[in-house]
Amino acid sequence: MARDYDLVIFDWDGTLMDSETKIVRCFQLAAQDADVSYPGDDAIRDIIGLGLTEAMQAIYPDESPATQDAVVESYREHFLFRDQTEMPLFPGVPEGLSGLVETGYQLAVATGKARRGLDRVLKDTPVEHLFRATRCADETRSKPHPLMLEEIINETGAAPDRTI
Repeated sequence: MARDYDLVIFDWDGTLMDSETKIVRCFQLAAQDADVSYPGDDAIRDIIGLGLTEAMQAIYPDESPATQDAVVESYREHFLFRDQTEMPLFPGVPEGLSGLVETGYQLAVATGKARRGLDRVLKDTPVEHLFRATRCADETRSKPHPLMLEEIINETGAAPDRTI
């Protein structure tokens, strides 16, 4: 059976990994640490997938760059080192991704995570070896700008019209 696509690019958080609870909790703690008002769980859920710079502009547009930086640094500290909230892959993800690769698809990840964060979670999962390319918000323009997708397409050699 002919395939319509050759390359499948996934987001990470909330798509392959159930990281919402940890992200929300770490933003709660970061807001507290930076002494800024917490915008609410729904506002945090709405920015999942963006890079931290874009997220700060969305949830704290009136705060100074120094305050936004303080929130980001505290968030990173909690996310990477202090908060131990589990982040499992969604049920069926390893099997589904393996099935796509076995069928001939190339797989990639385009995420708002920083490289250090993505590398860390990939090493803790059984799916790292399945991805031909990954791009993170601290390496290129963050979503929704298309550059990260364009870079993945170029790296894999896939045609844009055969990528989803």
